[in-house]
Amino acid sequence: MSENYPFTRLVRGLPSTVPFVGPETLERQRGAPFRARLGANESAFGTSPLAQKAMAEAASDIAWYNDPENFDIRNGLARHLAIPAEHITMGAGIDDLLGLVVRLFVEQGDTVVTSLGAYPTLHYHLAGFGHQAQCVPYRDGRNDLQALSDLANQTSAQMVYLSNPDNPAGTWHTAAEIECFQSSLPSRGVLILDEAYIEFAPEDAAPAIVPLLPGTIRMRTFSKVYGMAGARIGYAFAEAEVISSFEKVRHHFGVNRLAQIGALTSLDDTDFVSGVIASVKEGRKEYAAIGSELELPTLPSATNFVTFDAGSAQRAVSILNALQDRDVFVRKPAVPPLDRCFRVTVGMKPERGIFLEALRRIVKSI
Repeated sequence: MSENYPFTRLVRGLPSTVPFVGPETLERQRGAPFRARLGANESAFGTSPLAQKAMAEAASDIAWYNDPENFDIRNGLARHLAIPAEHITMGAGIDDLLGLVVRLFVEQGDTVVTSLGAYPTLHYHLAGFGHQAQCVPYRDGRNDLQALSDLANQTSAQMVYLSNPDNPAGTWHTAAEIECFQSSLPSRGVLILDEAYIEFAPEDAAPAIVPLLPGTIRMRTFSKVYGMAGARIGYAFAEAEVISSFEKVRHHFGVNRLAQIGALTSLDDTDFVSGVIASVKEGRKEYAAIGSELELPTLPSATNFVTFDAGSAQRAVSILNALQDRDVFVRKPAVPPLDRCFRVTVGMKPERGIFLEALRRIVKSI
């Protein structure tokens, strides 16, 4: 790094990196587009037509600033969740909210606990503020709640991060298990419960919203089932004291005007959401069937993607690279034990057809 500018010691020591290499970057590198974009867990089923119409009509007002209080969408979510609006805050996706909770709760010397290989954006924010997490490995393709609890108590962890359903595994724990886990954590710490995929999960995966789970910040997004990943809008809900603290650090103009309007309209398009969930279930079954056929067992999934077990990290890399050579974009976990897997978003039927044909050819040739 250049010595011509007074960068902090922390910044000088950070790698120049981002948590994910986007498909657009890969397309530029390879000089060709992907035929099937199945690696970023975006919704292949698009955005609510009602939301698209509302955002298109609002585009003429884009010269105006967005509402810094997010009043309409917060109150819409309050009705949707049946909790007061003062228990809800907004962010530019869960990625934004994770950076805010690191600022709010983690000081130098504090311990943060999560699973080894879990969603990497938390680690990105921790490193950016001079922290790092202590991690426990996945067990049988799932977050190991007992090991996470044990480590949190051994280290008096200030924060514990858990995604349920999980990314990158797709597996999940029941509400009863989550509630028991939360009650086992250090009383002075906070649990960050990332529920980005909760709409795709069985009903018993989500703890009741009322009463609010104590000591817990639950995060959800419009990126997945609502198909608004490019709009960047997510939300967190927790006890009012916690939510009010976000006002001290959040970017008040961070959630753009069209995102607020689109998200609010999406909440009312329940038929669209139900259709997306049904289509994803169909695709998950199709992926599980091909996994069985090709001896690539799949992990149980409560998300809009399915994780295939290739048997070894080397074989998983070979399959991923071969899929990219055939214009199919997928991703794989980076660290053991899940590095033996690759993860595929449930696409629409044409995309799934491209993927399935390519995978059959690849497995036969390896």
